[in-house]
Amino acid sequence: MPSAHPLHLRSPAAEFRLGVLLVAGSAITWSFGGTIARFIHVADPWTVVFWRALFASSFLLLFMLWRDGPKATAAMFRNMGLPGLGVAVCFGVASSCFVVALQYTTVANILLTQAAAPLFAGLLAWMVFGERINGATWAAIAAVIGGVAIMVSSSVSGEVSPLGDGLALVITIMFSAAIVITRHYPEVRMTPAVCLGTAMACAAAFFLSGPLAVSLHDLCWLFLFGAVNLGAGLAMFVTGARLIPAALAALVGTLEPVLGPVWVWIFHGEVPSARTILGGAIVFAALFLHILTDWRRQRKQKRTSP
Repeated sequence: MPSAHPLHLRSPAAEFRLGVLLVAGSAITWSFGGTIARFIHVADPWTVVFWRALFASSFLLLFMLWRDGPKATAAMFRNMGLPGLGVAVCFGVASSCFVVALQYTTVANILLTQAAAPLFAGLLAWMVFGERINGATWAAIAAVIGGVAIMVSSSVSGEVSPLGDGLALVITIMFSAAIVITRHYPEVRMTPAVCLGTAMACAAAFFLSGPLAVSLHDLCWLFLFGAVNLGAGLAMFVTGARLIPAALAALVGTLEPVLGPVWVWIFHGEVPSARTILGGAIVFAALFLHILTDWRRQRKQKRTSP
């Protein structure tokens, strides 16, 4: 990282405050994704995926070139290895499914299901790597599965399309897999991995989409959807998350699923169903209490450690 970057010159308290602000800023920025998407009037979702991924990957590449320089940026891509490629695939699939899912289900269903990713990651890590899960985490996972089941039941009753809720689950599984990979391979740098993932999504959408021509109105919203909502949101998160504990970053990140349905209700009148509100409340409560308990445990261990 160039020496001109000011982060290493700040006091620990200032770095902590900056980290919280950046992670909160990323969550708030991401929370507008569904609202921005509803302003885009493009019939083919793969055309939206193409332009969003193109703007996002371009922004992230320019961000890394500015932050780290050309040589360090090239080295990060070379050193990702298979774990980095795995994260890239997960994010490319998840970001594509997000756009397509918006055609079939509500923003609330997608975001509140996606919020369960940290706990699903614990379940996946137990299944794949045999990681130990304590009783409190098992209870939280059970509550989350129950809450998601209530939300997904809306598709059974015909309120929303089963395809939309199915894609929301795919998004959650992909994010869970990415969390597990980065946990077991901490050397994986998230920014180049996601940049590669969005580039892969862009390439896939190029072949799957219809005509790529869009109106200037839609192109402006697509720029916001890709460069600002996805790219700038991620840049803020990866910069801020390394300055604060992981549990606190996850806790602050819950602003996204809380605020996302609010924005789309205010700007587009999209009201979540009763099942979505009930299931989402269960998911959010389980996630919030689990992360808060974990954060308090980490702080207690830090105070008692020599």
